[in-house]
Amino acid sequence: MFPRRPIKHCRECGAPVVYRIPDDGDTHPRAVCTQCHTIHYENPLMVVGTIPARGDRVLLCKRAIEPRRGLWTLPAGFMELQETTAQGAARETDEEAGADIAMGPLFTLLNVTHVGQVHLFYRATLQSEQFNPGIETLEARLFTEAEIPWEQLAFRTVSKTLECYFADRRKDSFGFHCIDLS
Repeated sequence: MFPRRPIKHCRECGAPVVYRIPDDGDTHPRAVCTQCHTIHYENPLMVVGTIPARGDRVLLCKRAIEPRRGLWTLPAGFMELQETTAQGAARETDEEAGADIAMGPLFTLLNVTHVGQVHLFYRATLQSEQFNPGIETLEARLFTEAEIPWEQLAFRTVSKTLECYFADRRKDSFGFHCIDLS
C-alpha cells in the first residue's frame, strides 16, 4: 500500500515505470523506468510547525482548508526545499497565524508512517498577542490547557504534542519527545 499515489511515469523520460527491487543491491521495491532505468525514490514528507506560547496559553489555528476544515491545529505545514526545519516552522507560523515568535528548541518528532510523514514541532515564544491569520486559517486564538478544544483538534500529532507540552509545563522541565504513530 502506498501512502501517496504511486509514480506512473518516469520524471526523466516520461516512459512508464514498474515497481520492483532494483538490480543495484537495494532491498525495497522502487519505481524503475522501463526505458531509461532511472530509479525513483519516494521518501516521507516533512511537516514542520511550532507550539507558540505566551504565559500559560498556546496559539491554535482553526483550519480554513481540507483536510479537517473547521478544526483546530498548531501552525504547521509541509517543509519547502531550500529551508531548514526551523525556518519552515517559522514560515508556517507566519503564514497560518501571522504571529511574531521567537523560535525555541525542537520539542516533538512524530513518525506518522501510515501516511509517509514525519512531523516536527518547535517550542516558540509569542512576542505579541496580535495575529494576522492567512488564507488557510479561519481564526487564530490563545488557549489555556483547560480551554483547549481537545475533541476538535485536527490531527493526532497536534494532540500528542500538546499533551507533552502541558505535561512538561506542569513539571517546569521541557524535554524532547519522539513518538511513533501508526
